[in-house]
Amino acid sequence: MNHKTLIIYQNKILFNILNELFSNNFEFIFFEKKDFSFKDIEDYLIIVDNNNCQFENQLIIKKFPFKIKDILEQINITFLKKNFKIQSEIKIGSYVLNLNSREINFGKKKIFLTERESNLIIFLHKSSTPINISELQKQVWGYSSLLDTHTVETHIYRLRKKMKDTFEDENFIISTQNGYFIN
Repeated sequence: MNHKTLIIYQNKILFNILNELFSNNFEFIFFEKKDFSFKDIEDYLIIVDNNNCQFENQLIIKKFPFKIKDILEQINITFLKKNFKIQSEIKIGSYVLNLNSREINFGKKKIFLTERESNLIIFLHKSSTPINISELQKQVWGYSSLLDTHTVETHIYRLRKKMKDTFEDENFIISTQNGYFIN
């Protein structure tokens, strides 16, 4: 399991309760507590008890008193959701492809992709060499390379157009004599 950092912000009572549970190896804890500095935290969750704090990854406790089991469940669910999100994103150059929503982002701009476009990008991204049309037909579409079809070219044309119109990127998918690749 990935290491998760839990920070209790300005709530000494909750910190002491969780500290006690950690020392007793409580069965509902699926994250680890560790010493940290804000510089080297990669994966964290900050628990706060009001809306005045604006941290990137925070869990706000709204109801007091609370059952400790409910808080632990919320912490674990939050970490699982974040881990799921991390696993569902692929970095492709300056872009981020979200596999769940099938959208590609660059900054605040995004394009919604079809399932086929998403599969095409993933397949091209994984290859270190250009992929020819017959290989794309076989691997992405499941077609026989003997078919005479312009499906691949049409999809690549439309995808290039989307990338150019939204991101002004004319070189996302490059074509060579040997096939297509992602720049």
